[in-house]
Amino acid sequence: MLVKQLSVFVENREGKMREIAGLLKENAIDIKTISLADTSDYGMLRMVVSDADKAYSVLRDAGYPAKVSELLAVKASNYAGCLYDILEAISNGVDNIEYLYTLPTEAEPYIVIKVADPEAAEKLLQEKGY
Repeated sequence: MLVKQLSVFVENREGKMREIAGLLKENAIDIKTISLADTSDYGMLRMVVSDADKAYSVLRDAGYPAKVSELLAVKASNYAGCLYDILEAISNGVDNIEYLYTLPTEAEPYIVIKVADPEAAEKLLQEKGY
C-alpha cells in the first residue's frame, strides 16, 4: 500500500523535537512512526502521521520546511529473510532504495520504503502476492 510521509527539516537545537511534537499534539495529529537522521547542524525528520496534509500545514505555518511524499508500505511477516524477499520482489523494477524503516501496527509491522516510483514497486509486489 502507499502511505504519505511527512519530511521536516529541523535545526539541531535543544527543544526543537519537543516543539514539533507539541504542535502535532495540539492539532490532534497522531505519529504512527518516526525517524530522525541528524548532522551537527540539522536533522531530517520523517514521519507517518494520522493526517499528513494537516501536519504539513501546521508545521509550515510554524516555520518548519516540510514536504509530503508517497512511500511504499509492505506488510512484513515475522520470519528470517522477509526483508530480502520483499527487496527481491521489487528488484527488477526499482532502480534504488533511498531509505527504509518500520511502521509498527497492532498486528504485523510494515516496512516503509522510499523508491523513485512507489506505484511501480507496489504493482511488482502485488504480482508476487504481497
